Amino acid sequence: MRPAPDGPATAPRAPSSVSAPAATDALAAWMEDCQARFEQQAARCLPSAQTEPCRLHAAMRYAVLDGGKRIRPLLAYAAGEMARADGAALDHVALAVEYVHAYSLVHDDMPCMDNDVLRRGKPTVHVAFDEATAMLAGDALQAEAFRVLAQAPLGAAARLLLIQDLALASGTEGMCGGQALDLAALGRALDPAQLEQMHRMKTGALLRASVMMGAHAGALEPAALAALERYAGAVGLAFQIVDDILDVESSSAELGKTAGKDLAQNKPTYVSVLGMAEAKRRAQQLRETAAHALQDTALAPERLARLLQLADLIIARRH
Repeated sequence: MRPAPDGPATAPRAPSSVSAPAATDALAAWMEDCQARFEQQAARCLPSAQTEPCRLHAAMRYAVLDGGKRIRPLLAYAAGEMARADGAALDHVALAVEYVHAYSLVHDDMPCMDNDVLRRGKPTVHVAFDEATAMLAGDALQAEAFRVLAQAPLGAAARLLLIQDLALASGTEGMCGGQALDLAALGRALDPAQLEQMHRMKTGALLRASVMMGAHAGALEPAALAALERYAGAVGLAFQIVDDILDVESSSAELGKTAGKDLAQNKPTYVSVLGMAEAKRRAQQLRETAAHALQDTALAPERLARLLQLADLIIARRH
């Protein structure tokens, strides 16, 4: 991976005294800058579709580029900003977490799992290419994720910590284990504790890793890291609860994926287990948990602003 362009990974932070509309505008501008930066880095660093095996490389690029909200890279950039991390190192973290997320979506959409045909507003990879190419594209993206971390412009100990973070979030203790629990739960009744465990692994683990890897690319005191981990755990679970809510309340056009599939597949969700009102209350409760955790970092409010704004964005999103 070539070095990232010179310059900060994020736009300058707005002062904490700005009005709410100004803060919202500043967040939107910061997000746009980070998303554009990520897109540029991914387009440059993914293998070219003109390089053999061309079809595989084209499928990898199709899976990653030009789609998605980039929540995981945004969390990594925000946590890295908080930890005063180097912008080029954060580019590597952002690519790694989004590559793993993209690979998981490619595999999740395949006929052997959710058998979905729409993702990010376009045909899923196995539909646009074929099942074998989709399987290989996911496999290759996972390998690429660890390659870019191994090449991050950090010391060896920091790179090893990032690789460990991502491996734990991706494996049987995290995303893959959660997906296995999700598949086993089809048509079964889960209690709230079982549902939380499944979603903290399937969805929450990689979101948590995005935050912690951003922080581990910089420097924070142990107490601040512990508080940030509580924030990340709350935001990761809240994201899945809101996903469950949106699957009921939003259309396929709004979501960019097939709406209503959880109900159609008789899949246990926060809405089916707790009810809509309680699911929404739980999401708001987790937002408060995240906000209180940030306060426990003892850092200046302006260093926490982006992460708090992202927590609000995750809870309030409509797609």
